[in-house]
Amino acid sequence: MTKTVVVYYSGYGHTAKLAERVAQGAAAQLVAIDTNGDLTEADWATLDAADAIILGAPTYMGGAPWQFKKFADASSKRWFGRVWSDKIFGGFTNSASPVGDKGATIGYLQVLASQHGGIWVSLGFPPANAKASTAADINNLGGSVGLLARSPSDASVDEVHTGDLATAEAYGARVAAVAARFKPAA
Repeated sequence: MTKTVVVYYSGYGHTAKLAERVAQGAAAQLVAIDTNGDLTEADWATLDAADAIILGAPTYMGGAPWQFKKFADASSKRWFGRVWSDKIFGGFTNSASPVGDKGATIGYLQVLASQHGGIWVSLGFPPANAKASTAADINNLGGSVGLLARSPSDASVDEVHTGDLATAEAYGARVAAVAARFKPAA
């Protein structure tokens, strides 16, 4: 059995809601980056022991927030020892606008995984891009690299789009399934 971990930062709770659904789909453990951008030593050990790591961060001002960047910078200790090399990675981001420069953040997450020598899993679902498409559809924002979600600025945590939540769960399952295919037999 593979071990998947979702490590994320959430400023207002919307990204946490997505992280929960990604974790549900992947049968993964959640690791939250705190408001100071820190993890506990136990959290780091959990990530080190994972077969797959799914990175999550909201998009603020065209990129991941400083708390996530602090975590990423601290992961350089793992980079030096190649601790996360050949792990399976995925990622997701959320912002208030339909585009909201989410591409910059998801690209950043993919580069971070690649710097660690990881193997990135794309979203794998076609976009919901017909006239009849709605926010309730899977991949309603049309992402390919990873999960892109939208939470309007005046929406509560309980109003995250149902399509984004369904996409989050399906993407978590996809990452876990890929990790299972790559795990060597015991």
